[in-house]
Amino acid sequence: MRIDIIAGARPNFMKIAPIIRQIEKRKKEGGPLSYRLVHTGQHYDYNMSGSFFEQLGIPKPDVNLEVGSGTQAEQTASIMTRYESLLMKQGADLCLVVGDVTSTMACAIVAKKMMIPVAHVEAGIRSGDISMPEEVNRIVTDSLTDFFFTTSKYANENLRLSGVSEDRIHFVGNTMIDTLLAHRSEFRKPRVWDQFGLQEKRYLVLTMHRPSNVDEEETLRRWMEQITGKINGMPIVFPAHPRTAQVLQRAGIEPEGLQIVDPLGYLEFNFLVERSLAVITDSGGITEEATVMGVPCMTLRDSTERPETVEVGTNELIGTDPEAIGPALERLFSGEWKEGEIPEKWDGKTAERIVKVIELKAQSSKLKGESS
Repeated sequence: MRIDIIAGARPNFMKIAPIIRQIEKRKKEGGPLSYRLVHTGQHYDYNMSGSFFEQLGIPKPDVNLEVGSGTQAEQTASIMTRYESLLMKQGADLCLVVGDVTSTMACAIVAKKMMIPVAHVEAGIRSGDISMPEEVNRIVTDSLTDFFFTTSKYANENLRLSGVSEDRIHFVGNTMIDTLLAHRSEFRKPRVWDQFGLQEKRYLVLTMHRPSNVDEEETLRRWMEQITGKINGMPIVFPAHPRTAQVLQRAGIEPEGLQIVDPLGYLEFNFLVERSLAVITDSGGITEEATVMGVPCMTLRDSTERPETVEVGTNELIGTDPEAIGPALERLFSGEWKEGEIPEKWDGKTAERIVKVIELKAQSSKLKGESS
């Protein structure tokens, strides 16, 4: 029983690593599953892709579709045509996709049209903001999915409300947290630690990449001014996405205290997050990691597809008005930020649960040809 495991962009790599490890472990024990790792090449820069494979112990991809850059439509089309060509040469028994990037949606569409069942890891999460490309990817992918692996009770309920039957929903936990817990002891100090003279709990980490926050020079300038103007001289480390770095450079945005660096490897980035006073971000995944590490997190969005990080964890939605960051930072510096807890089943055993479900499906002959 062969599974195609799809990875295309940085957020995917943390999610597939524990699944691959568990399949390899089970193979040694006589398990029935094998896999083909398909890298679509959606992220092709070394810092955005290659270093993660090395640091997380992910094997070299069996196939790299090498789609490269382009608009979302161009990337989607390229992924679909190249993955279809691969499946026509050599098929698979299951297509396993993770998260909500373009590769996830594109490969799910191709697999389903070729009558290959689809399993979606992180199924059911919703932000309610259809202007986000990721939200479109989630909705389309889940409309085609056969096996739904979920991270929270909120995702379970979203799927029920959309008509998914209970027997197809598998509440397993969060594979990103599997990876975090497996590698936490290996976090390593990046060069910027000594370069900027950083001290534990005496700096902030900033990440921004969403087009609504970074593509317009004036909007990005306002964010930088509001953030750096409220931090009382505390340094902020900003590993900037290549697109964001271009906007910063083009606009000449260089506020005092802001240390702009290239994207960091997984182990180096989480070293910084774990020791920071807080994280300011517009990413969803980082809110999960910050919650488990007990680090205060401020999300520069009006909604989140991970409400458990707000309801249970250390995350708070600040909104998209740069003026709102000031009061949030005041609460942080005064020690009024909430403690937070770890969500249910975020315990490092998610991949084990996922592989167990797939093995049971395979052994009972329900996998081949099951339709949504």
